[in-house]
Amino acid sequence: MLRGFVVATERLSRAAGVLAALLLVVAMVVVCQMIFMRYVFRAPTSWQTEVVVFSATAAIFIGAPYVLLTRGHVGVEVIELLLRDNALRRLKLTASVLGLLFCVIMAVASGMYWYAAWDGGWTTPTIDAISLWIPLAPMVLGFVLLSLQYLVEILKIYSPGAYA
Repeated sequence: MLRGFVVATERLSRAAGVLAALLLVVAMVVVCQMIFMRYVFRAPTSWQTEVVVFSATAAIFIGAPYVLLTRGHVGVEVIELLLRDNALRRLKLTASVLGLLFCVIMAVASGMYWYAAWDGGWTTPTIDAISLWIPLAPMVLGFVLLSLQYLVEILKIYSPGAYA
C-alpha cells in the first residue's frame, strides 16, 4: 500500500515538473509575442504581462515537488560528507520533517487565502481584472504536492531499499 503511495506521488511530481516546464514555455512565447506586438505593430499589450508573471510563478510552485524528487535544489554537502550513516540519516530525517511541517502550514494558509479570494471575488487591479483565485491555485497545488513528496522522502529515509 505504501509502495503504491510512493509510486503515485512520484508520478505526480514528475507530471508537475512537465507542467512547470510547459508553463515556462508559455511565458516565453507570450513574452516574444508581446515584444513583437509592441515594437513591430506598436500595439498595446495588456494581458500579456499578467500571463507571463502568473505562469512563471505557477511554474515555480508546481515544479517544486519535481525539484525535491530529483534533488535539483542547491545544497551544501560539506556537513553531509563529515557525517556517518546514522547521523546523516537523522539529519536528512530532521530536514524532511521540518520541510513537511513548513509545507503543510503553507498549504493550509495558501488554501485559506485562495478561498478568501474566491469567496470575496478578488480581482487584479489591472484593466483585465483577472480573478485572483486563478493565479493563487498553483500555490495551493504546489504546496500540497510538495507535502506529499516530503512524505515520500521520509518513507524512503525509514526504509531506504523498499521504495527504490
